[in-house]
Amino acid sequence: MRILLIGGTGLISSELASIATARGDQVTMVNRGRSGAIPPPATAQVIHADATDPSALRAALADALDTGTRFDAVVQFVAFGPEHVEHDVETFAALTDHYVLIATGASYRTPDRLELLTESTAQDNPHWEYARLKQAAEQALRTAAARVGLPFTIVRPAHTYGPSKIPAYTGNSRHPWTIIDRMRSGKDIVVPGDGTSLWTVTHARDVAGALAELLGLTAAFGVAVHITSDEALTWNAIYATLAHAAGISAAQYERQRLCVPSDALVAAAPSQSGSIYGDKMHPAAYDTTLIKTLVPGWRARIPFAEGIEEAIAWFEADPARQTVDHEANAVLDRIAGIYRDALAKSAASAPRA
Repeated sequence: MRILLIGGTGLISSELASIATARGDQVTMVNRGRSGAIPPPATAQVIHADATDPSALRAALADALDTGTRFDAVVQFVAFGPEHVEHDVETFAALTDHYVLIATGASYRTPDRLELLTESTAQDNPHWEYARLKQAAEQALRTAAARVGLPFTIVRPAHTYGPSKIPAYTGNSRHPWTIIDRMRSGKDIVVPGDGTSLWTVTHARDVAGALAELLGLTAAFGVAVHITSDEALTWNAIYATLAHAAGISAAQYERQRLCVPSDALVAAAPSQSGSIYGDKMHPAAYDTTLIKTLVPGWRARIPFAEGIEEAIAWFEADPARQTVDHEANAVLDRIAGIYRDALAKSAASAPRA
């Protein structure tokens, strides 16, 4: 297959590029060339351009546009709003037989009870603009693609991790090593709520494996599907697994563990309100029937305990990767200090038996 990746060096896209080239596909990537975390496969063609700028993207693809070259599939990883997708449909209607939009599972309405999320779960996230824009992009695609007859598929990953990404509740997105550095430095590990909310984490290689099988699949045309693991863990389990993989004893981790309400975390870091209130503070477990129906035999095969060991090893292989978000650390230290002090005062004022 001839595959065009809009992106290609991100968490999921880099895994897809690796899988596709390994099976003999001809992969072309369009990206800015600024990410050096995961280099593209040696056989991939890389076009450097700002893929969020429609004019720049069309100029970069001018040869394909002029010669009538077609791609069997185009996978869009970096569209974050309806206007972007509308421009994409105009650009790729004559260039591909299958347009795949990477959306997000965060667009689902957050449940107030534990229930498996399905593709028909209402998309309604009033807290997080990122999720609303992704949802709007989906709707724009349906409308624009129908107008020109462009086959499309919408893929909704959820919380994805991998070699270059270590998951945490907050303060870890730009510098994923921060949570491991906190653990190894003996700092307080701030766990949301009482740590019992269930959350699904999926290795990027598992997501990419299913995504690769969807490309060109006529049964997936016009379909929205999420790709996630069936392994739903509590935040206590996620952090305890991180600590174990980082070489922290269970006893040491328990001394460092500190439960803090989500409201307090948002008060301390208001910029995190969308991802906390609109996503992470709610249970997230997914019904994966549809993706398993579309791709028979697929299942998420990498358990979190195994995948996170690989991720930590990736960071340890190069000290330059082990950057720390000092601003986030300062926020976490401050909020932890407040709650440690409150716990001490509560203990001191407790009635004596």
